Parts: sequence; C-alpha cells; structure tokens
Amino acid sequence: MNDNKSAKLVFNNKEVELDVLHGSVGPSVIDVRKLYGELGCFTYDPGYGATGSCESAITYIDGEEGILLHRGYPIEDLANKSSFLEVAYLLLNGELPKKEEKDEFENAITLHTMVHEQLINFYRGFRRDAHPMAIMVGVVGALSAFYPDSTNIDDPYERMVSSRRLIAKIPTIAAMAYKYSLGQPFNYPLNDLNYSENFLNMCFSVPAEKYKLNKTISDALDKILILHADHEQNASTSTVRIAGSSGANPFACIASGIASLWGPSHGGANEAVLNMLSEIGSKDKIMEYVNKAKDKDDSFRLFGFGHRVYKNYDPRASVMRETCHEVLNLLGVKNEPLLDIAMELEKIALNDEYFIEKKLYPNVDFYSGIILKAMGFPTDMFTVLFAVARTVGWVAQWNEMITDPVQRIGRPRQLYTGKVLRKFEPLEKR
Repeated sequence: MNDNKSAKLVFNNKEVELDVLHGSVGPSVIDVRKLYGELGCFTYDPGYGATGSCESAITYIDGEEGILLHRGYPIEDLANKSSFLEVAYLLLNGELPKKEEKDEFENAITLHTMVHEQLINFYRGFRRDAHPMAIMVGVVGALSAFYPDSTNIDDPYERMVSSRRLIAKIPTIAAMAYKYSLGQPFNYPLNDLNYSENFLNMCFSVPAEKYKLNKTISDALDKILILHADHEQNASTSTVRIAGSSGANPFACIASGIASLWGPSHGGANEAVLNMLSEIGSKDKIMEYVNKAKDKDDSFRLFGFGHRVYKNYDPRASVMRETCHEVLNLLGVKNEPLLDIAMELEKIALNDEYFIEKKLYPNVDFYSGIILKAMGFPTDMFTVLFAVARTVGWVAQWNEMITDPVQRIGRPRQLYTGKVLRKFEPLEKR
C-alpha cells in the first residue's frame, strides 16, 4: 500500500519523485520503476540484497530480531503444534485449514504420491554414482512430459492440480533417487502412512525387511520439513519466480529451484556441516579448528554457525536443537565420532565469547545435518530432503507470482564495463 509519502532523487540536475511503499511490517521500499524513464539510469545492487523484487504475503523475516512468520504464524508455533501438510495448506491458501479442508487436502496429496511407471526408465539413464540432486533436477524437469494435462498456468484448476502433484510426488522421486544410488529396488508409497512416515518407509524399507516406523523419528522429520518449507526471497525461490515469470511450466520452474538449491552456499550448507566435522576428525582437535575459524587470515570456516539473514538466533534452530537431542537420545547414538564432535562443538560455541559477541549461534543447518546423519541418511541426501521441504514454498511463491497483476518477465539490468564500439579487423590483419 502507498500512504502518498515519496522520496526525491536528483541526478544530472534533474529531479524525480519516487513513491515510497509500505508493507504490513518490515522496511519500506522506494519504487524505482520510473527511474530509467525519467532520469535514464538504473540502480546497482549486486545480489539484490537491498532490492524488493516482488510483493508477497507468504513469509516474513526479521533478521535482527530472529523472527520468521508464515502467513503471520511464528515458525516455532507451526513446528511444535502443526504438521507439514497443514503448513503446506497454509502457505498455499493463506489460512490454516478447517477439519474438512485438512482431510480433503491430505487425501488429495496421498492419492497423488505415485509417479508414472514409465518414469522408472528415466532413472536407469543415470550412472549409479550420480548425485541424487542431479537426478532430482532431471526427473522433476521431465514431469511436464508425463503430466502435460496440468501445465496451463492460466487455468486456476490446472495450477492447483500441478501444485498438489509436485508436493505429493517430490518425496517419491527423492526416495527413488536414494534407492537408485544404493542399487536397491524402488518402494511404492503407502496410503495408510502420513507424509513423513511414507518418505521414511520409501527410503529405508527393503523387500527382505520391513522398516520399523518410530513416531519420534517421523515427527522429527516432519519438523525438519516445516522448518525448511519457505524462507522468503532466497536464491532458489527467486530462481523459481524468475523462471516462472517467462511463463515456463511449473515442473520446469521447480526443477530450476532445485538446481539453485544445490549450491553449497544455499541448500548444501547442512552437507557442508558434516564435511566440516569429518575434517575436524576428533574432539581433541575442536579447539584447534575453532582458533582457525577465529583467525581472519585463515581460510578455514565453520559451517552451521550464524546466518546471512539472521543477526540474532535463528528461530528455527531453537526448535531443531531440542529435536536433535530427542533423536540422539532415542537412538542411543554412541561411538559415533561425527556426532560426538558436533555436540562438543555446540557446547563450545554456545559458551565462547567470540561466538557470542559475533552472534555465531548454531543455525538450523547445523542441527538438521546431525539429525539426518543419525537417521541414517548419507550426506548427499541432505540437500534432497531440503528440496522436498522447500517445494511447498516454491509452489506457493510460484502461484502468488502467477496471480500478481503487476507480474512481468524478470529482466535485471547491468552496469556494462566492457569494450566500447570497435572496428572489425579481418583475420589476416589481427
């Protein structure tokens, strides 16, 4: 909304008045859309760290205060009192579901969890040692070839069907990627299991031995999914939006988000945590590496501490810390060096003046990596689970973008610093 306040900018002795827009909460933004037309210049903001790329009513983050809200609800309340599919409904529809709405939505997701049988042949084209994220990018992108009946982005019903298909099928696709890497047969989804139970069963059940479901484990996975469901305009979400702005089908858009998420600075952070713990190697070397992290001249860095957005404690981390200790206690994990190192490192970080002063608290990636390791997932599956969770946020953001009346194709500008006009020289004269 606009309360008629404005900002004035003077450039080359020309003045332009720019509207100042105010959201329901958070920093105001200066509307620079007419800047080029009136002054002939662009803004310059590498990484778009100070640029509002869209208007959204889905997720709000206050990094200074450590606040994360989904449709106005604190993430702590959703993680502790809700289920992943209930949060999915909230993100998609703006309100928590009533009983009949919840039942209908969960039933619809359950009935969409199977994938086209011919999709199995697609997996066989990948090498056995292919990274599961490489498989995810390819298979999700190929879904439009299997479900062309729900790719019309201008049809609200088809958007709803494709949204539900993606949320339902991503866990099945992810579990198949995991099974393929192990050389084990795929497991079909079971309609009598909930979302997280179904995923665990598809990942860990084998024909020779049925997987024993444990409520603490499935609840922990559900919380991990909730805590990663959406996080405002991060790199992968922005990728989904900019891909969708061209009119690309939803399956291609989500595949682009998965590709962006794969980066170690984004979704690969919890995998990097486990790799870091492996590098430390033993509890005896923790202080050596902590001191290396404190040394500004040393290239070593501790993954899983601090956050680009949160300058205070990551609100997701407090929930994940409690869940982490519950899972470790339940499983009775002993003589597991990496987990021992992690717990000792956590203790040091929470009490070390350097970490406290710099606000380098353990973040959600630190704890989620430990939990997933304890559950039995290999590190190259960590980002895949992140993608399973974040698909809900991507789909909600994509839907919001499609229905935004001011939405237009993404077209960032640049500051050109290359050569100016040059005369072409024939090959023999160069």
